[in-house]
Amino acid sequence: MIERLSADYLIIGSGIAGLRAAAELVSHGRVLILTKSDPAAGSTGYAQGGIAAAVGEDDSPELHATDTLVAGDGLCDEAAVEVLVTEGPRYVRELIDWGAAFDRDESGALDLAREGAHSVRRVLHAHDATGREIARVLAARLQGHPALTIVDHATAVQAVVEQGAVRGVRFIDRRGALVEARARATLLATGGAGQVFAETTNPTVATGDGVAFAYLAGARVADLEFVQFHPTVLAVPGEPRYLLSEALRGEGARLVNDAGEPFVARYDSRGDLASRDRVSQAIVLEMRRTGRPVYLTLQHLAPDYVHRRFPAIAELCARVGLDLARDRLPVGPAAHYLMGGVVTDLEGRTSLPGLFAAGEVACTGVHGANRLASNSLLEGLVFGGRAGRAMTACEVSDWPVERTPAIEDPPPTGPACRLPIDEVSIRRLMWDQAGVFRTSEGLDAAARVLEGALDELAAERARGAGLSPGTWRTTSLLVVGRLIVRAAARRLESRGAHRRTDYPERDDLHWKRRCFDERSRDER
Repeated sequence: MIERLSADYLIIGSGIAGLRAAAELVSHGRVLILTKSDPAAGSTGYAQGGIAAAVGEDDSPELHATDTLVAGDGLCDEAAVEVLVTEGPRYVRELIDWGAAFDRDESGALDLAREGAHSVRRVLHAHDATGREIARVLAARLQGHPALTIVDHATAVQAVVEQGAVRGVRFIDRRGALVEARARATLLATGGAGQVFAETTNPTVATGDGVAFAYLAGARVADLEFVQFHPTVLAVPGEPRYLLSEALRGEGARLVNDAGEPFVARYDSRGDLASRDRVSQAIVLEMRRTGRPVYLTLQHLAPDYVHRRFPAIAELCARVGLDLARDRLPVGPAAHYLMGGVVTDLEGRTSLPGLFAAGEVACTGVHGANRLASNSLLEGLVFGGRAGRAMTACEVSDWPVERTPAIEDPPPTGPACRLPIDEVSIRRLMWDQAGVFRTSEGLDAAARVLEGALDELAAERARGAGLSPGTWRTTSLLVVGRLIVRAAARRLESRGAHRRTDYPERDDLHWKRRCFDERSRDER
């Protein structure tokens, strides 16, 4: 027996893309947001550096587009980039009108920062907690709205697909009960998949659920070989991996090796402010060359300024006994952002009618092979708003808007399923074989393990075993891990964040194109 809920619009995820879509939708009908943990647990609140937009006097959308295209290494969808950079300033000014407290200089003008691969200062920030400030403003905008309902600790496990269209989702609620939520339009705003890797900056909820959910329902996915590894993550043995924002280098922080020597220029002429993919690769190569750690240092900057500009990062460093301004900080790369995802058009529509996607889970092609720093919050804002508007054009459903009696249907839950592999093993396998540097041999080895585990899991399900929220999480890691490995093995070149040591050159003749995956009918 499955309990049923209904609304006009359904949003899965409570980060910047989902909240901005909700702000668009609440005046058009009843909105239901499902979030698998607490509403503030996603990646938006972890975004330190800022949000990029061409609002400075020396900047323009055209210049922002150029920087985005260069970082994307030849694979950006130019139409998506144009939408991002031309509409971005309007959406950011809207946030300011709604009360966003971005930092300002002594004259009252926006204090714009510069980050890697940006040609000018264009990053708005709220100290080093910009994502948290944006989430606060959007949540306040929606607070108490009578058309909005939020259900937390809800794990979406299955799309309701009827006559080729998505009519809602089934989810496991905090009681462990299976519930069906129906709506005339459903938005995936579930964020990324950093938890697929052993080393990541992402929160624990970022397990690629939306990509797995959409792929298993039959939607197209693309560009999943392109995983951005953030270069500067605090790497103190035995301690959590804390992100050290790119804004630190934008304000003058330097990367040095164990001997105190700057080294990034040895691998890229742009030095410490090269794009993230190049800096991550430089760090790994330097550690291999010297056999020693590398460090981020701000020792040459005024300590008072460092602590005032980056209070949250200073506090994180203090937790592990380091002073942000005075100590050398050991760093290394970690999985940070998924450029690929569920394929959408510029209005957030996926290949399945009724299903939309926005934010990191989506793939418009705007980031190409490597995302430009601080374009992620902007993407969630712009494309979340556009998806919300497009959802209002979906045909009105004939489902009631109140709770209805439970219905009989085969549930995706049941007696506990035995998992053939644990999460720690998946994450270590992906980090070792599909991390910053990749080879055919390593990718093939990973594929064998992941595909074998998925086959065993399918056999368990065929025997009637069900999945708990925890095992659904592991299933998402397996599905998304296999998609990443499959895509990385297919692309026989190095481009952006995808670096093959056995195919070290960029190959525009054969690979200047995006690659798509879709679940075959015999797998469904």
